[in-house]
Amino acid sequence: MNLNAIFLRSFRILLLPFSLLYGLAIVVRNFFYNKKIFQSASFNLPVICIGNLSLGGTGKSPMVEYLLELLHDKYATATLSRGYKRKTKGYALANENTNAIDIGDEPMQFHTKFPNVAVAVGEERIVAIPQLLHDKPGIQVIILDDAFQHRAIKAGLNILLTVYDDLYTDDFFFPTGDLRDQKTSAKRADIIVVTKCPLNLSASEKEEIIKQLNLLENQQIFFTAIQYQTPYHIISKNEKPVSLNDEVLLVHGIANPQPLKNYISEISAAYDEVSYSDHHIFSIDDLKDINKKFAKIQSSNKLIITTEKDAVRLLKFKEQLLEIPLYVLPVKPVFLFDSAEAFNNAVIDFVNSFKKDDTETAI
Repeated sequence: MNLNAIFLRSFRILLLPFSLLYGLAIVVRNFFYNKKIFQSASFNLPVICIGNLSLGGTGKSPMVEYLLELLHDKYATATLSRGYKRKTKGYALANENTNAIDIGDEPMQFHTKFPNVAVAVGEERIVAIPQLLHDKPGIQVIILDDAFQHRAIKAGLNILLTVYDDLYTDDFFFPTGDLRDQKTSAKRADIIVVTKCPLNLSASEKEEIIKQLNLLENQQIFFTAIQYQTPYHIISKNEKPVSLNDEVLLVHGIANPQPLKNYISEISAAYDEVSYSDHHIFSIDDLKDINKKFAKIQSSNKLIITTEKDAVRLLKFKEQLLEIPLYVLPVKPVFLFDSAEAFNNAVIDFVNSFKKDDTETAI
């Protein structure tokens, strides 16, 4: 552990009193919901919630995209997100003129990759869903992105994500830890997905994790790993595999870049990085800094790699990017232990369980 990590951990321990106050507020809030003092609204259509108990990257966006890929050809599908770090407020529905500033980077990513999906944002999801159904009355299923802790809406299917090497059972309330909800809230999940596992996760380690999570009888558990795809140019979309002869400048503004950095180090000759905070809004000066750092790389075999989430925030510099070898690295979750079919069936069965008239969209 380096000195910065030791300092950060020590500093966060000093914040324990704030964590206890925060945790108390969360426990009281959940108590009120559990006792129905605070009411949760249900909608008469399939609502799937993707979320986690902690701050940071657990792989929610790749899981949302996995569900969109699974559902969008079969059902009129919509996603609803908060739209973190967008410059707008309130409800908004993506259209052909929308950009990441309007709706946030992750919703823009969904909108770009799935143009036939209704992509909406709104801080108050209980208000945004009726507006979404008014704008798109044919919607048959809604995917709530990062909404597990938002109990004003009672989703029909709750999918909780937790990272393989940072399980919620090992965490503590923010700011000492990263928990934004209490551990017992995991009992509300119908499905728990352990994300970012090694591809060679053993059956014995799988069983140890299941034992640690202490699932209820009605809960299903799945294990996924990150699978990176072939990079494509941010503008031309031409693909370019990275080889062991290539030197890479990695540009990222994501919550947990370590798996990405590990992967780039494995597939390239060497890499340097330009890192930003999660959901960073890129400026023209940032692009100049990236170009300067890229120019310093001496190899003739060099390229810039960024994430899909970062790419949607860079696209506003379309003209400047035309001649830059900036490639986007797609990612998707792969289910381990041949469990993809079981997961898919659980989701499809849930959606099909709603037999209603298409005009019914009221709470």
